[in-house]
Amino acid sequence: MSRRNATAAVIGAGDYIGAAIARRFAAEGYEVFAGRRTAEKLVLLRESIEAAGGRCVARALDARKEDEVTAFLKAADNAAPLEVCVINPGANVQFPITETTERVFRKVWEMACYAGFLAGREAAKLMLARGQGTILFTGATASLRGGIGYAAFSSAKAGLRNVAQSMARELGPQNIHVAHLIIDAGVDTEFVRERIRARGGEAALAGLEPDQLMNPDSVANAYWYLHSQSRDGWTFELDLRPYAECW
Repeated sequence: MSRRNATAAVIGAGDYIGAAIARRFAAEGYEVFAGRRTAEKLVLLRESIEAAGGRCVARALDARKEDEVTAFLKAADNAAPLEVCVINPGANVQFPITETTERVFRKVWEMACYAGFLAGREAAKLMLARGQGTILFTGATASLRGGIGYAAFSSAKAGLRNVAQSMARELGPQNIHVAHLIIDAGVDTEFVRERIRARGGEAALAGLEPDQLMNPDSVANAYWYLHSQSRDGWTFELDLRPYAECW
């Protein structure tokens, strides 16, 4: 594995998509800084990256806390120049509007929009100093339209999309590639499979077509593709879904 003198920060390095992104960039020689709220949950990710010959620094991180985000990205940049920042916190909840409390709405906004602003801003500060970098935001179908029970999530994701678009227009001419990914799929995880089983029983699970659920590694490849683009053909928004997804 060739080693780059650069870091890739993954904020929201969860067990599936976030972890797959971290492994993908580590495989390309980046030192990965992986952050999520509970550091102990990053142990397996760090060990798997290191076992494959990669480099990974795992840190506890609350992406809603300005001082923590700033310190996390500065630490990544001090290790080696910060070249990539992936902003991937999860906040998907569904409640009828009359049952959506102020606390739920505020916390979803903090995770799905405000945290993206904080990380994007701090990454931009570091990248502008060198005149290059890539900032990638994880969005969802909710970024484009509301849905029943998704007032909190869709409004926050729509806000994040507009943060990303504003940043792309401002930073693109300064050689910072900002892109927003719309992930419209059930990701192939045990959690998703359990939800399918709970809704339709074993028959629903057995009836899944091959590749009907999205492999986290396929998602990670899309993030790598965006980062690898030549600047004469940058993509701002990439809409990613399996062949069988209804949309």
